[in-house]
Amino acid sequence: MSNANTSPPPGSGSAGGFLSSNPLLVLIFQRILLGFVLLFAISALLFVGIEILPGDFAQAYLGQSATPEAVANIRKELGLDAPLLQRYLGWLGGVLQGDFGTSWANKVSVSEQIGKRLGNTLFLAFWAAVVSVPLAIGLGMIAVHYRNRFIDRLINIVSLAAISLPEFFTGYLLILFFAVNWGVAVFPATVFADMAFTDRLAAIVLPCATLVLVVLAHMMRMTRAAILNIMSSAYIETAELKGMNAFRIIAKHAAPNAIAPIINVVALNLAYLVVGVVVVEVIFVYPGMGQYLVDAVTIRDMPVVQACGLVFAAVYIILNMVADVLGILANPRLRHPK
Repeated sequence: MSNANTSPPPGSGSAGGFLSSNPLLVLIFQRILLGFVLLFAISALLFVGIEILPGDFAQAYLGQSATPEAVANIRKELGLDAPLLQRYLGWLGGVLQGDFGTSWANKVSVSEQIGKRLGNTLFLAFWAAVVSVPLAIGLGMIAVHYRNRFIDRLINIVSLAAISLPEFFTGYLLILFFAVNWGVAVFPATVFADMAFTDRLAAIVLPCATLVLVVLAHMMRMTRAAILNIMSSAYIETAELKGMNAFRIIAKHAAPNAIAPIINVVALNLAYLVVGVVVVEVIFVYPGMGQYLVDAVTIRDMPVVQACGLVFAAVYIILNMVADVLGILANPRLRHPK
């Protein structure tokens, strides 16, 4: 009786076999899959949550004196008379094709409006990140270098004061001093996209400063804590015994090994810079996603509210996924398992 070789030939393994031999890729794949599942769940919750809110767009659009027939006609025109599940699946199908529908209020494509507004929001968030991330990491390293001394205590007190103030209060203080009293700051305009690059930078100074003050303290304190945790390691003590410069030890030996928690906190705060701009944009009348969302909520323009909510959720989830993946890649014990 012949022996049949039942083992699979080399190279015939599927993606499952490849992933099983690469635990690092398994972790990354799980994070990405979880992100997409979470985004799908948020889209459903967002649609249903907006549906159960009190009030009716058709009634608000036509006014209190509108007849029931007129309200019914508007609801039929907007497709509001269809079952909830049918409307959700239709909306989700459009979103997957990049179509967020049409604004009920002005009959303009929501996707086109979001494209312009999101660009303005990302412009503001980008420059806030350019200022806050290096400043936070640098201050965290300085605080570690002078730990438990006057400079460390001063940085901690100032950061605690900054993080304790709500962003609307910080924004109004900056407006009071720099725009009202001293007249050295300008405000964004509704024609923001048509402004020259230098004028756009000048227009975002105050909202950018507000966002920097909001996220700086958290990133700085987490950077300080992560580096201090590494400073108790044996190789750091060996470097100190060899007489190496203290700040060089922090910058070249401690900080790179503390990169995983630093990446996580930076990514979370970058997500906040994009998602948490609603209050700042309203205060400074900034033509971004936050202002667009607030205006849509005011007039109950549901396609705009749903689109803005989903975009904000997607940005937050994607940046969290990036933080998870970078944290995995930055962890040597996961890169080189024994």
